[in-house]
Amino acid sequence: MAQQTKQRGMFIVIEGLDRSGKSTQAARLVEHLQKDGIDAKLIKFPDRTTSIGKTIDSYLRSQSDLDDRAIHLLFSANRWELASSIHQWLASGITLICDRYAFSGIAFSAAKGLPYAWCRSPDIALPAPDLTLFLDITPEKAKERGGYGEERYEKEEMQRKVRDVFGRIGSEMSASRESSWVVVDAGETMDEVEQVIWSHIEPVAKTVLGDVGKLWQDIL
Repeated sequence: MAQQTKQRGMFIVIEGLDRSGKSTQAARLVEHLQKDGIDAKLIKFPDRTTSIGKTIDSYLRSQSDLDDRAIHLLFSANRWELASSIHQWLASGITLICDRYAFSGIAFSAAKGLPYAWCRSPDIALPAPDLTLFLDITPEKAKERGGYGEERYEKEEMQRKVRDVFGRIGSEMSASRESSWVVVDAGETMDEVEQVIWSHIEPVAKTVLGDVGKLWQDIL
């Protein structure tokens, strides 16, 4: 009798503007999955615990300055630090919920004026998520939430530009069908947003088959 292949875990990314509720919803989703008996793990980018992550953390808190291209490459390197682990966790059946990913790297750097294609290139071939949930909120609405303005990029004009780039990324991802991209209205209550997010999880669970894809593999 042939040995049954163990189904790999789902790779779900939650993206959005600052103060859109990403971290809250990512934590809630992990808890929800675990209650349903699914082995789930939360990962966050930037991972501020690594050597590279500590440099990024200092930059984001405006405690140090770096060239825009240099900090972009550090953000990408921070993701590559975990790429092998992401493959291993998913292959072992663990579902990963990722708070920010390569899409944020592109959005924030392109919003600062760096070329879009250049911003994308360091992350080509990273593990591709099965589903990306973009929590959409206007910068004006985000500004009303607690803690706004504590980090370098939490300024209305910057967030507006970031939102525009996210719109471009979402359109391209949807057109390529490389990975599902869903826009969620993050201006609703936390409970309402959580319900919408959960409604997109079960369909993905039924379609996760084979190896993890690679981001923008058509460019390789």
